[in-house]
Amino acid sequence: MARRAPFPNPGPPPPPFDVRDTEQLVSYVSSCLPDPPVSTTARFSARRGGAPGGADRISGLSDGLLRDIVSRLPFKDAARTAVLATRWRRVWLEAPLAVADAHLLDHWPPIPADAPAVTAAVSAALAAHPGPFRCAHLVSTRMDAHQPQLRRWLRLLAAKDVQELVLINRPGPREVPLPATLFRIATLTCLYIGFWKFPDAAGLHGASFPNLRELGICSVAVKDGDIDSLVARSPLLEILNIIQGNVKGLCLVGRSLRCVQICASVVESITVVNAPCLERLVLWDVRGSRNPASGLRTRIKIGTAPKLNLLGYLDPAHHLLEIGGTTITAGIEPSASIILTSVKRLSLKACFGANDAMIVQAFLKCFPNVETLHIMSVKCDEPTGKLIKFWQEAGPMVSVMMRIKMMTINEFRGEQHELAFVQSFFENARVLKYAAITAANTRVTGISDNQMFSILQTMDDSRWGCNFGLFVLGTHGPEGGRPWLFQRGADFSDDDPFAPCKVIEGGPASETGENEIPVVRVVRWSRAGSSTY
Repeated sequence: MARRAPFPNPGPPPPPFDVRDTEQLVSYVSSCLPDPPVSTTARFSARRGGAPGGADRISGLSDGLLRDIVSRLPFKDAARTAVLATRWRRVWLEAPLAVADAHLLDHWPPIPADAPAVTAAVSAALAAHPGPFRCAHLVSTRMDAHQPQLRRWLRLLAAKDVQELVLINRPGPREVPLPATLFRIATLTCLYIGFWKFPDAAGLHGASFPNLRELGICSVAVKDGDIDSLVARSPLLEILNIIQGNVKGLCLVGRSLRCVQICASVVESITVVNAPCLERLVLWDVRGSRNPASGLRTRIKIGTAPKLNLLGYLDPAHHLLEIGGTTITAGIEPSASIILTSVKRLSLKACFGANDAMIVQAFLKCFPNVETLHIMSVKCDEPTGKLIKFWQEAGPMVSVMMRIKMMTINEFRGEQHELAFVQSFFENARVLKYAAITAANTRVTGISDNQMFSILQTMDDSRWGCNFGLFVLGTHGPEGGRPWLFQRGADFSDDDPFAPCKVIEGGPASETGENEIPVVRVVRWSRAGSSTY
């Protein structure tokens, strides 16, 4: 059994994410925004060597290559190259540039007093260059006091063929309407907007994004149908990201949609009507009502999505799953009309209580080809004895035995009903290769690293269905896990963004990869998949 490294103890755990906390929300939105496509560490220098006295290697490069280099510099640095020589001024004027207002400040984050200076600097930058602009990343200004400048910026960006636009009204209010000009910038390939109000329907007349491939809508006040209309007017759209949406329903129709991520949102229904290219549907903290006492759950209807490969986090407490017009309920028997054979990676959020457990089994029956199962454990208040008995008497889960090769549990607290579920799962597994258990923050549970390891060692592995690698990991994050980041789901080079760790057979000890995801290298196998890393 793999051990995890001891925790440092920097103090109390981070607070759980609360979408009602303005500072947390602003920070979360900022973390989900794409970075400007420039290097803030790039420096020009003439390499010397070869002939006596050295040679200016940079000036020997072609104009095309120089334009490419200049286009990767922050705007102020790119502009400075124009004073080097007549040739450099021509290069600067012809290079497609990026404007990021954060690069116009000498500190971060911005404060309200920065707004006039930043606004003036952005206006000057947009006017100084003839275009095109490969990117405009404008996130530092409260636009309620600068709406005339905003309208002028959008006119200039439209005229100068901007391709990527990140437009955040920091930090609100959401009563500032987006100018209609924005919705007619035909050159946009990527658009992120945050803390705005959609214009009235009349303002969207003629809206069209013929080249848009990625759209992010972050805490924007919209009416029902606004997002659906925007997606319909974007025929090449591949990635749709939403944070803190509040709509009655979303209707996903898009022949090019590959990835849809909806986070920290209130949505009564999400319907995948016709999405023949949809590969990923990620729902993090999506609920049917702001009032938990209402009992209203989000209805998730999956129609035509033949390529849907990754789905999560399905939450029985807050979601109703409907496939082919049939609502999935406890005890339902699978049929051709209610199974999705394309889904290979499934993530569930459950408290392992009797009701949730029965729905978990029902969900698994609908995804018979799942190879990787991720479960986020939620604290459960049901009597422990009842839950243990349920899992002891639970029948075999056919899909588990036949298909699942990787299973993970996050936010594990070491409670008896969690152990009963794990034992039942391992007994029924037939082709399981790896299992990873990530313990909840020890400063939340009060259970030390060694205590958690001892708890898991008490499981009876003599009845487990196969040998597999079992890893025990830890987290420093808040209770309930860290908020989902759009970058993870939209990275198609990562075949499993839900995974709490990446497993590589052979090699040295574990390390931390990108986004603080541990990379685990298995170096020894023994009974029940025990391993050391």
